[in-house]
Amino acid sequence: MPTVYLETTVISYLASRPSRDVVIAGHQKATREWWDVSSNRFDLYVSEAVLLEIERGDSKAVDRRKSFVENLSVLRLNSDVTQLGKELGESLGLRGKAKADIAHLAFAVAYEMDFLATWNLKHIASGSTIRRLQEINEENGRLTPVILTPESLIIF
Repeated sequence: MPTVYLETTVISYLASRPSRDVVIAGHQKATREWWDVSSNRFDLYVSEAVLLEIERGDSKAVDRRKSFVENLSVLRLNSDVTQLGKELGESLGLRGKAKADIAHLAFAVAYEMDFLATWNLKHIASGSTIRRLQEINEENGRLTPVILTPESLIIF
């Protein structure tokens, strides 16, 4: 089965209460639909970085997020992920809070995931990040996962 790395925003949208914001509510609905209808067609993974991120915030929200990942495979931090994270950090130019997103890219690339599912359209699923990541990976003989939203995964 194809492999999918689930970045934290996907888990958050699955576990969160419906938003009043129309766009976010649509993302939540699409994520839940994909989870209910199509997620069983993939081998799903989260990383230690995701586990750390879902631990933050209100304890009830943390428990809801944890319930979605309890049966998923966890990608462990290793020297390849660490080294790749350093290289991507230098090459991608992500700054400030966006630096935390480098870990997700490093896990997905190092573990050769087929897909990286995210709702982080600003830093992870942005055209410039994807293009630069592909260039870096090509230079280093690595594969680049297809980066998309859960909504896009419904058709696979």
